Amino acid sequence: MADGAAEDVLLELLNTTPLVEGSVSDALGTSAEGRAWARRHGGTGSDEELALLVAARDALQDVVRGRRDPACLGEFLQGVSRVPAVEDGRLEWTLRVPEAHRLAVEQVLTWAHVEETRPGRLKACGNPECRRFLLDRSKPNSARWCSMAECGNRMKARRHYQRVKDSQA
Repeated sequence: MADGAAEDVLLELLNTTPLVEGSVSDALGTSAEGRAWARRHGGTGSDEELALLVAARDALQDVVRGRRDPACLGEFLQGVSRVPAVEDGRLEWTLRVPEAHRLAVEQVLTWAHVEETRPGRLKACGNPECRRFLLDRSKPNSARWCSMAECGNRMKARRHYQRVKDSQA
């Protein structure tokens, strides 16, 4: 079961390819950056882990944007199991997965949990020039932008400019 911290890591992973000064930047793009990101999030930083993490990120981005079917995520879950155990009077589940796969698998499982418990709340930013994602935690599910200060203001300013331009025409 995913918690807020796991959801934050998923969102951070999805947002590792923003546009910076008009070009796509990749926070996992170099071995050093990718290893550091993985280690900050409990990974080992191995080459195999980084390759799987990038592949999972790219697939998750496409799924959230509606470019690929969620079934494509099944490849990351092959050979994965959860084993139950009772500890301190509570049922606990342990994820069994090769260590290099764990970080990517956790992100796919977190995505699945969000989709199951809050469908439609994980989405791409409404600004077509932005590559970021958001997890809408608002009650009415009305958030549209990754950041009101950046994309929200830009989009509202564009619409206002267009209305003024159309009214003058």
